[in-house]
Amino acid sequence: MFTGIIEELGTVSSIKKSSETIVLTIAASAILTDVKLGDSIAVNGVCLTVTSFAANQFTVDVMPETYMSTTLKELNVRSTVNLERAMAAGGRFGGHFVSGHVDGTGEIVYKRPEQNAIYYEIKMPQHLMMYFMMKGSVSIDGTSLTIFGVTEDTITVSLIPHTVAHTVLGAKGKGQHVNVECDMLAKYVGRMMHGVPSETNRKKELTYEFFEQNGF
Repeated sequence: MFTGIIEELGTVSSIKKSSETIVLTIAASAILTDVKLGDSIAVNGVCLTVTSFAANQFTVDVMPETYMSTTLKELNVRSTVNLERAMAAGGRFGGHFVSGHVDGTGEIVYKRPEQNAIYYEIKMPQHLMMYFMMKGSVSIDGTSLTIFGVTEDTITVSLIPHTVAHTVLGAKGKGQHVNVECDMLAKYVGRMMHGVPSETNRKKELTYEFFEQNGF
């Protein structure tokens, strides 16, 4: 589990790609102070497992599902990435609940300054639009952000100067892709409302009639 508060910008120092897998070695410092084998680290919002590490770098494997459904396949040597360690139980919780399980990728359709902020409008896959709402939370490349604009196929978020300077999103522009993780609560509620398979492989629908019949 993560919070969407980026701890450090890392740099890809080595990348080994096959047809649908990647082995990434990433140079870092701050997040390695207490690292152990098997730890989870979010790389551009994708939860990955540390398979080896040294004083100034760590290595992770990217499996086919992650390769196909995230932007990690677009990385190259010297690419900059957002890094966050899994949240500590006793730490401050500054963002929102982020699982590191990316739901899809979006495309930046515009980027413009607005006083002390930078506005980004991001085109989203249609099947994800039901999970976005005004003032709701979203994770973009692992960064916890607040939505303040929603259309039929886009959302708009705003970055303050600190976020622009300390995350990879600040350097991205129109036409580039980002990893998107929808709010966890919205996904669970959406799944419940649209029905889930029962033991008999039928769907149990949650409708207004169901709630009325059960005293809601």
